[in-house]
Amino acid sequence: MRQHLLRVEDGAGAFAELIAAIRRAGGRVGWLELTPPSPSPPALEAAAEAGVLRAVAAGGGRSVAVKPIRGEPVLRDLLREHFRGCVLVLVLGAAAELPRLAPRAGGWLLRLADGESLELGTEELVAALRRPRPWRRERPPAARAAKSLDLRGGAISGRLSSAGRKGPPTEDPDSD
Repeated sequence: MRQHLLRVEDGAGAFAELIAAIRRAGGRVGWLELTPPSPSPPALEAAAEAGVLRAVAAGGGRSVAVKPIRGEPVLRDLLREHFRGCVLVLVLGAAAELPRLAPRAGGWLLRLADGESLELGTEELVAALRRPRPWRRERPPAARAAKSLDLRGGAISGRLSSAGRKGPPTEDPDSD
């Protein structure tokens, strides 16, 4: 399943219903804040400043990790390292080019990068996230028919070009 990123401006609690629905459907959700983190436990900060690869505190049902990085964080690296397997990553403090998700009475308001807005129910949003391109519009029937004609033309030319190969001839279902 492809990973989707949605920009948010509300806290994680506002998305609890969506997170629970995705989890019930067998998916995983990540939360990424692209803002400077609040101070970490002093022992972890000291270890990070000493040059460790990563300092981790674990217990009480959670873990906190501090990893020193040079420069600004790289989104692709963060996603690979921390969010592998997540169908959705909600990103707080993200750039405007990501679609923005906001809670709305009875569902969600999704503002796409092109300015279009979609109103979706929770189950509708979960179902959309299963697709590789969840916000792509369905092409009109005429466009689908033209595309299928193009594919058919490719299939016919593929059969004709295979006429010189060894083996029994293939029958063309369109011939008289």
